[in-house]
Amino acid sequence: MHLTPRPLCAAALQSVRLIATDMDGTLTQQEKFSPALLQILTDLNQAGIPVVIVTGRSAGWVNGLAHYLPVAGAIAENGGFYYPGSSFHATPLPLVDIADLPAHRQQLSHMFAQLQADFPQIRESADNLFRLTDWTFDVQGLSLSDLQQMSDACQAQGWGFTYSTVQCHIKLRQQEKANGLKTVMERYFPQFTFDQIVTVGDSPNDASLFNPEQFPLSVGVANLKQYATQIPHLPTYMTQAAEVEGFCEVARGVRGL
Repeated sequence: MHLTPRPLCAAALQSVRLIATDMDGTLTQQEKFSPALLQILTDLNQAGIPVVIVTGRSAGWVNGLAHYLPVAGAIAENGGFYYPGSSFHATPLPLVDIADLPAHRQQLSHMFAQLQADFPQIRESADNLFRLTDWTFDVQGLSLSDLQQMSDACQAQGWGFTYSTVQCHIKLRQQEKANGLKTVMERYFPQFTFDQIVTVGDSPNDASLFNPEQFPLSVGVANLKQYATQIPHLPTYMTQAAEVEGFCEVARGVRGL
C-alpha cells in the first residue's frame, strides 16, 4: 500500500482527457442518481471529455445505463463486458475469455452453493439473473472475517472474489476493473495515454484502478476512507466530499472550474 492519498487539487487534473469511474457510492447519492450527476455528465459530454463507467453491476443493468446516460460507455461485472454508449453504435465487447457462458454460470452457481453451506444467510443479489460472467450476493450483514473466509474458499477452488458497498462477487481471477479498462482503452480510446486518464472509485473492488503502476492518476471519493485498511492500493488523491459530490469535484477539476 502506498502513501496516504493527497487532497485533490485542480492542478493535478490539468492533463486529464478521459474519466473512468465506478458507479455505486461514486456516482450515486444514497444509492440513487441525482440531478447533479446528470448535469455534470452532460457538461462533460459537451466539453468533449469521455466518461467510462466501470462497475460491478450486471450486464443487463449496464446495457441500459450505457444507452441512456450521456457517457462514452460502461464496463459491467468488474471487467466482464463493455457496452459502448449509444452514439458509438457498436456491439458489446467481451472482456474475459469464456467459451461456454451457460456452463460458466453453472460453475459459479456451484461455488455459491458451497459458500451458502457455511453462510446460510447469504442470498443472491436481485440483479444476479441479469449477469453473464460473475455471480453476486448482497454484502449487507457480513463481517470482514466472513468476507475473508469467503475469499479464501473461492481462491481454494480457483475463483476470484471481491466486494463493494453493495455486493460480493464470485468471478474469474483475472476479471478485474483494471484489466477490463485497459482493453477498452486500447480498443476504443487509443488516442489517450494512461497518464491522461483519471480513475475514480470508493470501495475494495476499485482497488485495481488505484494501482499506480497501471493508472498513475487515481482519485477516491471521501467515503473510500472506511475501506482504507482493506485494499492493496490507495488512490493518489482523495476528494473532500463523499459519493457523487466527490465525483463532481473531480469533474470540475478536469474542466478547470
